[in-house]
Amino acid sequence: MTTAEIRDRFLSFFEERGHKRMPSASLVPAGYDPSVLLTTAGMQPFKPYFRGEEKPPAPRLTSAQKCFRTTDIENVGMTARHLTFFEMLGNFSVGDYFKQGAVGYGWELSTEGFGFDPDRIWITVFGGDAELGLGPDEEAIACWRAIGVPEERIVRLGREDNFWQSGPTGPCGPCSELYLDRGIAFGAEEDRPGDDSERHLEYWNLVFMQYELHGDGSLTDLPQQNIDTGLGLERMAAILQDVHSIYETDAFRPLIDYGEERSGRRYDQDFATTRALRVLADHGRAAAFLLADGVVPSNEERGYILRRILRRAIRQGRVLGIEESFLPELCEVVVEMMGDAYPELREERDTIARWTAAEEESFGRTLAQGERLLGVLMRDAKGVEAGEVAAADAFRLHDTYGFPFEMTKELLAEQELTVDEEAFATLMEDARETARAGARDTGTGGGAAQQAAEFARAAGFQTNFVGYESVEAATIVRALEAANGTVLAKLEDSPFYPEGGGQISDAGVVETGSGRARVKDVFRVGADQQLALEPLEGTIAEGEEARATVERDTLLATMRYHTATHLLHAALRERLGAHVRQAGSYVGPDKLRFDFAHGERLTAEELADVEARVNGWIASGLPVRALETTLDEAKSLGAMALFGEKYGDWVRMVEVDEVSRELCGGTHVHSTAEVGLFHVTTETSSASNVRRIEALTGSAATRLFEERTARLRELSSLL
Repeated sequence: MTTAEIRDRFLSFFEERGHKRMPSASLVPAGYDPSVLLTTAGMQPFKPYFRGEEKPPAPRLTSAQKCFRTTDIENVGMTARHLTFFEMLGNFSVGDYFKQGAVGYGWELSTEGFGFDPDRIWITVFGGDAELGLGPDEEAIACWRAIGVPEERIVRLGREDNFWQSGPTGPCGPCSELYLDRGIAFGAEEDRPGDDSERHLEYWNLVFMQYELHGDGSLTDLPQQNIDTGLGLERMAAILQDVHSIYETDAFRPLIDYGEERSGRRYDQDFATTRALRVLADHGRAAAFLLADGVVPSNEERGYILRRILRRAIRQGRVLGIEESFLPELCEVVVEMMGDAYPELREERDTIARWTAAEEESFGRTLAQGERLLGVLMRDAKGVEAGEVAAADAFRLHDTYGFPFEMTKELLAEQELTVDEEAFATLMEDARETARAGARDTGTGGGAAQQAAEFARAAGFQTNFVGYESVEAATIVRALEAANGTVLAKLEDSPFYPEGGGQISDAGVVETGSGRARVKDVFRVGADQQLALEPLEGTIAEGEEARATVERDTLLATMRYHTATHLLHAALRERLGAHVRQAGSYVGPDKLRFDFAHGERLTAEELADVEARVNGWIASGLPVRALETTLDEAKSLGAMALFGEKYGDWVRMVEVDEVSRELCGGTHVHSTAEVGLFHVTTETSSASNVRRIEALTGSAATRLFEERTARLRELSSLL
């Protein structure tokens, strides 16, 4: 059974049983999960449903989710199973069926869908944990017994093995794992799941998600009992294709073949070759998918993860003797292999080729220089009894020559040498101190946002946003809570736009018969919102009728800048190419800031051309329309989507005639003529391979020109 057939059999099985097939979310998590840099689990996009923050499109869901885990980067190539990028197949229930249903589906698909011998399937269950205050999962044990699994094949394990949580806090619960017994050829007669043995291979995890884990370690019940399961596609392919390694499956074989062809070496001729070919195969897949989802190489966060795997692949290519460029071709193999299942690979084919070629060219020079310098350090270290390279030398390689510390560690380990990682970390910390001091949070902060989210959930209802239709609303104050000198409030209907998509939240006032308050902030909580109020007069009470009014001038200025941002994005793509993608933005009443993926500084000619295009569209008075449509229809029309944003089946598309189409929840003017004059004030580097443009519009741009003209007149009068 091919990988594609396994994927389809899984999804079709659950679709036939009332589950809605969901597309994979981006590897860049949407705003619902700021706790991680990349999507690491199949359930991650569904967290708001499990927490009761958003209504799911259906109570039963199934998906094949793209996932990336950084914890395994250094193990990739060393073993037959470690990956960074993988596909997680899953079925999910949001308050619908629970343990009995999940157990039944898992057993039916395993035995009938995949043809496993029931006598070779072992089960593990949660055996209880005193710290959590939970006993054994007797309900799950009873379900497995009822389906026919004998007691001797039900193994009770502790929290580390059979209690699943997505992080230090969040949805969690006991789980049951399904194992396939591969026979005593892979171990001993007495081996059991959970032992340090290769005999029993875990292939499916059924999580019974019923708790919320809090920062103090306490558990509370979720609004409803949920099911979250995860089956690794690549591991299942290895089982069903009867191969010893996932790298021998059809998911990797074409990539291994490419590496063999380019290097002239065989996959299993020696460990160094096998390891290098595995790294190329895994990292090639991972890089293609990260680039397709809008990540670009940089020295920060997701961009650094991408850069790290690209550089590991380049280095292993050199180990194989591949001296010429190979990454673009390697990733093209990925596009051809997986483009049918993931169309974004084909859509971003040019972007993938562009960035891989650029990174290979730039790092090729760094690699050669760094390896030469490190070679000298290693020769010196071999003459020392401790066999250690000084942390200061490793830091100099990193700081001065751009040679990654992770690669330094790997190369040293190959020669059985070490480096003091703690001392290196101290040097890095010292170097970052100034930057960290400048970057400390001075705003409302993550703590305030978290408190707001908890308040919104506890309120038990969702605010109806009416800001697209009106700047004021007659409403009711449905919930209030004092918090650190601020009053948190939830209205029944709200005209206030919550911060999102780069646009700042609306300002305004809320008035009742007994008080008046300024709207200081509007927090977005999934599809919901809540206000942070600053009392001005009297006292506002819960349950009161109120009038909520948006500050019009501020809103109109923000709308002009938001429409201008869309025009700027379109102009940049027209002038520079389709690889240009938004990497961040600020849209407020005072200016716009637009970060975009591009590896080079814009020339004066390019900037002038971009500015002229935007002003031409403004002068044309083009209509700006917001349309509600399906996600598929919007994509077919060429609408741009923000990477990292989460979209449902129905989306809001903002269209500027034939110039621009973007999925956007923000507020906009009705005609480009309302934007007024557009002027770029600065163009700088925001991060590696990310440029930043700041611009003014309307009266602010006019004032700037007037000030500059007056200054020129003053200077000319002195001549």
